[in-house]
Amino acid sequence: MSATAPTAPPPSTMSASAILPYAGTIFLSAFLLFLVQPIIAKQILPWFGGSAAVWTTCLVFFQSTLLAGYAYADLTTRLGQKRQTWLHIGLMLLSIIALPILASDAWKPVGDEEPILRILLLLTVTIGLPYFLLSTTTPLLQTWYWQRFRTGVPYRLFALSNFASLLALLGFPVLFEPWLDLNALGWGWSLIYAGFVVVCAATGWISIKAARDNPMPAPTAAEASEAAASKPSIGTQIQWLSLSAMGSVMLLAISNHITQNIASVPFMWVVPLSLYLITFILCFDHPRWYVRWLYIALLIPGLPLMAWKIPSLSLSVAAPLYLAGLFVACMFCHGELARHKPDPRHLTRFYLMMSVGGALGAVLIAIVAPLTLEGYFELNISLVALALLLMLQLEGKQLLIGIAVVFATSWYATKGAQEYADDMRVMERDFYGVVRIRDREYDGTSYRAMLHGSIIHGGQLLGDKYKGVPSDYFSVTSGYGRMFAAINEIAPAPRRIGVIGLGAGVVAAYGRQGDEIIFYEISPKVIEIEKREFTFLRDTPAKTSVIIGDGRLSLEREQPRGYHVLGIDAFSGDSIPMHLITREAMALYVKHLAPDGVIMFQATNRYIDLMPVIKRLASEFGMEAVLVSDNPPDAGGASYWNSSTDQVIVTRNKALLAHARLKDAEQIIDRRDLPTFTDSHHNLFRILK
Repeated sequence: MSATAPTAPPPSTMSASAILPYAGTIFLSAFLLFLVQPIIAKQILPWFGGSAAVWTTCLVFFQSTLLAGYAYADLTTRLGQKRQTWLHIGLMLLSIIALPILASDAWKPVGDEEPILRILLLLTVTIGLPYFLLSTTTPLLQTWYWQRFRTGVPYRLFALSNFASLLALLGFPVLFEPWLDLNALGWGWSLIYAGFVVVCAATGWISIKAARDNPMPAPTAAEASEAAASKPSIGTQIQWLSLSAMGSVMLLAISNHITQNIASVPFMWVVPLSLYLITFILCFDHPRWYVRWLYIALLIPGLPLMAWKIPSLSLSVAAPLYLAGLFVACMFCHGELARHKPDPRHLTRFYLMMSVGGALGAVLIAIVAPLTLEGYFELNISLVALALLLMLQLEGKQLLIGIAVVFATSWYATKGAQEYADDMRVMERDFYGVVRIRDREYDGTSYRAMLHGSIIHGGQLLGDKYKGVPSDYFSVTSGYGRMFAAINEIAPAPRRIGVIGLGAGVVAAYGRQGDEIIFYEISPKVIEIEKREFTFLRDTPAKTSVIIGDGRLSLEREQPRGYHVLGIDAFSGDSIPMHLITREAMALYVKHLAPDGVIMFQATNRYIDLMPVIKRLASEFGMEAVLVSDNPPDAGGASYWNSSTDQVIVTRNKALLAHARLKDAEQIIDRRDLPTFTDSHHNLFRILK
């Protein structure tokens, strides 16, 4: 009499306690996986100039490590459940050595190091193994779940993991960032990770025990034939990869487009990434959420509209449009992925191809685009690629509509790219952004402007008649111009001047014989173009030098300079490196300042009101802060080289503040509801205009 092999329990008899270890472990792993992203990115962001490119480079690491984790899950299934589980438990115990997940100061750049490779190596050493093992959890435990029960809906566990990821991302700016500093966040995350190792190991042991006590019957010939027939083809796997890559490309391209013109802070990264995750949650929770005709209908006008609005700098128009467009695009891509998901027997291969696509999309935007494109053209290209992908999903008469969408999107995307490059003398790009040089002429007067992103970062009037004449944000009527004129009358002795942010080097126009001016500039491309296209540093009688690297890090390494004037004017596009306006940064500026010295903050910004932030910093250090606004009446006309500016003078020098040159300076209202910005705590939305 032969024994009958036990069978898996039907769904109705599966207890919640049996499923809970798998769901709970996946939830915890996904929560930790996405909580660590803003923690580590926020720590290293100031080390690399606060550039939005830091986040996109981090996403390359996250997506690539996710790919490695999914590949590991796919490959180790061939070892058998018992050996796979013990291998995984061993690696998790080994990963505890990497804790806590706090980057060492030894990784801070000291000069002109290549930033992309340095960031990737830093992340690998700091969080590499824990992040890799967390990334394996969702496909691995879904496989263990399926091997044990052979029933249920394992793909819903993928929706659960994305829900946990979303909670982590939204919880960071709302619950964690306002109350915990980076050190506490790093240690807290590390302690929870150690708990996850215990929970995951216990779930693995439960799975092994269940497999030993209740082995699954060998598949019948019919089941084996069905499994072979359901094996995904190469074409299907390429489709998975393409849809996943397109979603990743849209995420990074739109994130770049928004953060380049607002600010590179974690919350600005969290919003697009949250929308991206929400689409995964909806599409893999249940088919009812992806109403295919609706999202295709929204994409048909949406793609040309987004391409048309690429040149728009209106935050109220661009941000809602592109965030809504990202959601619709990812619902389409991830909805199509969910429609074509395979039998659970092949779920590790499905996740592997999805992760290949995600990593490929991140690499294309974060690495390939900066190395191959002269300007910010990746969003233009991405929209056309998405239009093509949409067309390929349509059939019959709908195909004609798809062709029309491709044509319209390509037309507006090309037009936007031409407008971006129009009349540019120079357009070059590096990790820190795109630098463009444009010459303009009005009534016989020529002016050469430097644009970083979409914002003019200084310029020069051409011709011997205007040699050494400061212009734009630094004209004689600006805060800089009035401040230097007052200092010349009060203390005409030689002075030492420091400026964070080189731009076109216009501040050098205020240099005199005996002065020393030191510029701090993180972008090698800006330094190269300034020397080639502008002459301020060559024309000034002052002694000048340029120190390459992040200005704040450079000041940290130096002995006190005793600057009589220290200018803070480092921006990427219209975004603000927030690490330059914190309490810790202010302490560093004061350390390098002469007793009666002046800190000059460039506060001109379309979207962010920096004045109360600077006022609070000044008050904490016993200094006065006044606003000097300059609104030339003919800016944009005959004197188009002069721009409206807001510049804040911070000093203890009462004689300077009382000088007639600064009689129009305004007192800044101290917002009592606004806490002092620190490296650990700063809330961008509190100061949005």
